[in-house]
Amino acid sequence: MNILDSLISFISPEAAYRRMAFRMALREGERAGYDAADYSRLNAKWFATNEPAEWTDRSERDILRARARDLERNSDIMNSVISAFKRNVYGAGYRLRVTTGDDETNTMIETAWLEWCKKQNCDVSGTQNFNSIMRSAIERKKVDGGILIIKCYTSEGMLPFKLQLVEVDELDDTVMSPENSENRVIGGIEYNKFNRPIGYHIRQYSLDGFTIEQPKYYQAKDVIFYHSKKRPTQVREVSDMAPTLTRIRDINEFIRALAVKERILACLSVFIQRTAPPTIGRTFEGRDDREYQGKTVSPGMIQYLNPGETVQSVQPSGQATDAERHVKQQMHLLGSGQGLSYEVASRDMSESNYSSARQGAIEDELTYEEERELLMEVMDEIFESFVISLWLTGRLKKADFWEKKQTYFSHKWIRSPKRWIDPEKEAKANMVALQTGQKTWADMAAENGKDWREQVDEIVEILEYGDEHGLDMRKVVFGETERSTEPE
Repeated sequence: MNILDSLISFISPEAAYRRMAFRMALREGERAGYDAADYSRLNAKWFATNEPAEWTDRSERDILRARARDLERNSDIMNSVISAFKRNVYGAGYRLRVTTGDDETNTMIETAWLEWCKKQNCDVSGTQNFNSIMRSAIERKKVDGGILIIKCYTSEGMLPFKLQLVEVDELDDTVMSPENSENRVIGGIEYNKFNRPIGYHIRQYSLDGFTIEQPKYYQAKDVIFYHSKKRPTQVREVSDMAPTLTRIRDINEFIRALAVKERILACLSVFIQRTAPPTIGRTFEGRDDREYQGKTVSPGMIQYLNPGETVQSVQPSGQATDAERHVKQQMHLLGSGQGLSYEVASRDMSESNYSSARQGAIEDELTYEEERELLMEVMDEIFESFVISLWLTGRLKKADFWEKKQTYFSHKWIRSPKRWIDPEKEAKANMVALQTGQKTWADMAAENGKDWREQVDEIVEILEYGDEHGLDMRKVVFGETERSTEPE
């Protein structure tokens, strides 16, 4: 403010304010930079700072996790999103296909894996099989932001190798000084100068939840920290649901308020008004003046009113008529914030057709694929530790194991088949893709949750069995109307 403005403000504050407002308007019109960086009237309350991810996350990480867990317990909408990821990222599970090049070794490892995946063999607590462990890990990652999978070595079960799930709350963030002075401990995790995890400090609890001793230190090679890292300076997890927590709560609160309103309007109540006028100086015998503070309306309620009082009802309008449109709009935004279509987030297919549902499924699949890629890294590490345990216990008898361990680690995961929106159209599209080279037989077999070699073996077995019993199974398998009798 210059001298002239100061003088005008002393004489007429209103005139000075008008001059300032018009000057700011002129500056906004002449602005040549970024509108998003402007601190004019529209952005006056938009304050943001640049700081490392850990500085931002550490003060709010626990709050976000607590609120996400609260919605997990109480919100059907929250559980709809979480369930969508569990169904589509892991679903019915993955089949292991070992590819060492030796059929006998492949069969032995695959058979041992199926046995180890039982709850008494893979879980240190003996309560979850491998599929349940992976689904729990996905759920905790969406809600809590991550989970710790500890490799345990015990004397029980088929192999000494087992898994233990540990929630991120159990990281002891009170540990400040590591044994190695060159390292540092942040949020219970010890890092070297390159921000590479060296070890984890895990709190130890009694059955009633109280800390009973000093935290236990696990080397990083024995811990799998399953979480998403979005910034180079991020060292700990943040709930995947953080961007949409407020929207989920807003939808819940709106629906709850609307339900209360409709319940009140559905109540049939009777209010009786006395016609006797209020008295001055004396009280009628038996008069019972009533207080209404904290009273509620209940179905079939009959209530006397004090003399001279009447009932005036308040009927809010607008919510019921706009509720469906408002909730749909919020669900659209919620789904897009998690990379999902509206149909997946809301389970509402009333406005979709084959084309829109197919396009939505394609986009959703790309979202799930990112999560699958991260999950595959976790499963690969678990499988490699499993194979090493097989060799250490003597079940995998290979003298050249350490020289060729990558060969014995060679494998792939076959996902359970996905369901089709229109099986006939999908089958025709696959036939065209196969004939034009856009897909291979192996691709189609994998989409059906099978290994292509196994599928070929099954077809051959069916055809041979049909020939033995005088049945032409080619008509069934390949849809042939008649077998060709012309010489090749």
